[in-house]
Amino acid sequence: MTTSNTLISEADIQSRIRSLAAEIERDYPPGEGVHLVAILKGGFMFMADLVRAMSERVTMDFMAVSSYGKGTTSSGQVRVLKDLDSNVEGRHVILVEDIVDTGLTLHYLQELLMARRPRSLKTACLLSKPSRRKVEDTVDYIGFTIDDHFVVGY
Repeated sequence: MTTSNTLISEADIQSRIRSLAAEIERDYPPGEGVHLVAILKGGFMFMADLVRAMSERVTMDFMAVSSYGKGTTSSGQVRVLKDLDSNVEGRHVILVEDIVDTGLTLHYLQELLMARRPRSLKTACLLSKPSRRKVEDTVDYIGFTIDDHFVVGY
């Protein structure tokens, strides 16, 4: 039998998400609109809570990618399993990830979406593991910075 420890409490997560929502809303003028793109499957719950914490109307879309294959460590090869349903050209876009680990997936997605000419592109993640980075890309909104732990659950 394995034991599990709570790394971050639900109350702390919800409080930080409210703070991130406020940061995002401060960064974009009222009425400009923000298009959030959740990276499935992990980013879905984080984005849902983030949207509920925002007062401004936002639009949403989803992408599914794989960089892990059948293991628990990144292969470094990113494959798009589900692309966006909407055009991001000229829009303020925020990529929403649950965890930024090596940075390889995030880097790939940033390059892919920048080629689609958004007005701006930023990223948000619930958990960041800087000690695992292989690629240094900017994460604009970070919920929590954690050590190199394998984490499960939201």
